[in-house]
Amino acid sequence: MGLSNEIRIDEFSSEYQEEILNLIVMIQQKEFEIAITAEDQPDLCNIRDFYQKGTGNFWVALFNHKVIGTISLLDIGNGRAALRKMFVDKAHRGERYQVASRLLDMLIKWAKSKEIKEVYLGTTSKFLAAHRFYEKNGFRKIEKSDLPGAFPVMKVDTRFYKFELF
Repeated sequence: MGLSNEIRIDEFSSEYQEEILNLIVMIQQKEFEIAITAEDQPDLCNIRDFYQKGTGNFWVALFNHKVIGTISLLDIGNGRAALRKMFVDKAHRGERYQVASRLLDMLIKWAKSKEIKEVYLGTTSKFLAAHRFYEKNGFRKIEKSDLPGAFPVMKVDTRFYKFELF
């Protein structure tokens, strides 16, 4: 039995709130030295109202009942959505665990079931492994000017991608 069998993907519920916040802020601040706080991300303190509406949702990857990864889909209207908050704990990255792939698969399956046509994302230039991951999984780099008007550009975002489902 492989390690990935012990990893489970679950929809957000409030019991995961604190772990989600801790994981994301730790990765942003400690690992990538991005000057961002929990207070700068009010969406993370109100996941249900912010993400779990319209065609959106938020998922966590769990290993031994501990949050080791997150991903979310934000409904931005017109059959479009934004992939947000994709983070995986450093110890659980890579082919061995396939946490990122499983989170993305869940998001894409959900998006198809909701008839979302396009998924956009913004990321920082520092997340080089993330760029490779998105490109390997069918996202193509686009210019900021190609984003839909409703896309919520974050201050730290400098690279943008688009994935077409239909």
